[in-house]
Amino acid sequence: MRLLVPSSPPIHSFPATPQLVFRWKPPPPRAITRATSRLDLDAFTQKSGYLFELSALEAESLTDYSPSRVAAIYRRKPLVLLRRLIQIGTTFGKWFGDRYVDNLKEQSDQMFKVRAAELRRILVELGPAYIKIAQAISSRPDLIPPEYLDELSLLQDRITPFSTEVAFNTIQEELGLQIDELFSEISPEPVAAASLGQVYQARLRHSGQVVAVKVQRPGVQAAIALDILILRFLAGVVKRAGKFNTDLQAVVDEWASSLFREMDYKKEANNGLKFRRLYGGIKDVYVPNMYLEHTTRRVLVMDWVEKLSEVKDLYLVEVGVYCSFNQLLENGFYHADPHPGNLFRTYDGKLAYIDFGMMGEFKQELRDGFIEACLHLVNRDFDALSKDFVTLGLLPPTADKEAVTKALTGVFKDAVAKGARNISFGDLSGNLGTTMYKFKFRIPSYFSLVIRSLAVLEGIAINSNPNYKVLGSTYPWIAKKVLTDSSPQLKSSLQALLYKDGVFRIDRLESLLAESLRARTEKALIKTQRDEANFREGYKEILSFTLTEKGAFVREILLEEFSKGLDALGLATLDSVTSVATTRIPFAGLFSFSLMTKEDMVNLTTLRRLMILLSGGESNERPHKVRA
Repeated sequence: MRLLVPSSPPIHSFPATPQLVFRWKPPPPRAITRATSRLDLDAFTQKSGYLFELSALEAESLTDYSPSRVAAIYRRKPLVLLRRLIQIGTTFGKWFGDRYVDNLKEQSDQMFKVRAAELRRILVELGPAYIKIAQAISSRPDLIPPEYLDELSLLQDRITPFSTEVAFNTIQEELGLQIDELFSEISPEPVAAASLGQVYQARLRHSGQVVAVKVQRPGVQAAIALDILILRFLAGVVKRAGKFNTDLQAVVDEWASSLFREMDYKKEANNGLKFRRLYGGIKDVYVPNMYLEHTTRRVLVMDWVEKLSEVKDLYLVEVGVYCSFNQLLENGFYHADPHPGNLFRTYDGKLAYIDFGMMGEFKQELRDGFIEACLHLVNRDFDALSKDFVTLGLLPPTADKEAVTKALTGVFKDAVAKGARNISFGDLSGNLGTTMYKFKFRIPSYFSLVIRSLAVLEGIAINSNPNYKVLGSTYPWIAKKVLTDSSPQLKSSLQALLYKDGVFRIDRLESLLAESLRARTEKALIKTQRDEANFREGYKEILSFTLTEKGAFVREILLEEFSKGLDALGLATLDSVTSVATTRIPFAGLFSFSLMTKEDMVNLTTLRRLMILLSGGESNERPHKVRA
């Protein structure tokens, strides 16, 4: 059997390399036993290998996450639990102790890189649960020092691999065939190794397709189960001690459930196929195909995708934001783990998504609630925002809405004052912590994955542009969706947004239209900015949808306001004619009067601004730079 090399037909994003030869022989039956006794074991196996010892029945009971089943297993293994607690406590205790001594000796700066490297090694030794936490943190360069960022970023896909003999044995046991029956070529060593598994490059014997073969790391299921049990206990202690309103154990459970789903490669393959079906057709997005016939719980075979670099150019960032918008707000099926190891640039300039183990579902009513909350936040409607928080489950229904509105105004007014496109997570965090505690805010378990996904995406974008704001970049699509969506909930929100005490607020319609023009659809994902001609054409394009069935609701609003404006215009015309006529009558000027009310004057102004909008021009009242 030969080492895999690319050849005709060309494979997606796979660069040419010279032909090499590698002959592989199946390992003897006791290969796994011998592999685990060697001195060159990976750090996780060396330090935490004692966790791997589960019976077949215990392992089978952990196919899905269940806190009670995990607790029942380790209730019978008190010594293993105690050993793990001691390992975690002494490992982190020594590291924090060294940091404290560095401070005492005033050597913190000199030892900074050393301690960062030590922390990475500690996380690798402790295993997947801790690596997963670090992966999320490493995607936020605005939150952690560069030295730690450099070290933690190595945890994305460059963790020490486990034995290839063990991996090949696993492939044969799971798929029931010899390696050379499955693949005509395969790499002798893994090309990447992550927290849950490692990847080999291979060529399918029956089709010649170059594929990635992902094999699960031994012991991850047992290690994660025990660490989740410990974290869940600590979450309960912290909640009681800190009197948190959020059910921290439920948040841990949500994360644990996603981790357990991620360990089932069969589910991951089905997720990948669904993701490919929903988003694979988006311009410059590449989603590899999955081979279900060669996939089990511990082995996954998918198309090979060669990584050129991390996402560093703003165009692909925009592609990612557009794809994320479709995931979160259109279909509700989203990638919940978009760190740089899973989201990268290919050799042909596309944005590739891989690793579909951790996915999230965002229900329709919650998607609408999230859109409404963003809409009300940007438009400073903090009274409506407090009600949105109840809808989303962030606030209990018994909360004092008036007091919450006042508090939210104080927290968010400065953050949104700079305009929709300048809002970031950092701006919104402000003093929200105190407000959340005071009004018994809670973070629903579903919401933690949504926020994590958006926060990680913003972190990736910040690498390209330090001023990038993912919420500000998402708002144009929110504006467009509110204007065009058929959801009764969003129609009601649009009605409430555009009218106050029965008066039409044309400035808000102008703002929504202007922001929606920034929404780069698949057709408009371009690298250059619109010029004035394109801007006017964009207005006509956005308004043309009012002639379609989808735009019926907005069309009714516009027709109603046109009707009011035309009535006001008729009265203004009558006033003008009357004024001219009365100038010919002696002393008539002493008895001047007008048929127009204050409301008619407003309607007449609205009519003029609507006419300007429909002609693709700009009214004098509307600022050039929209501040929603």
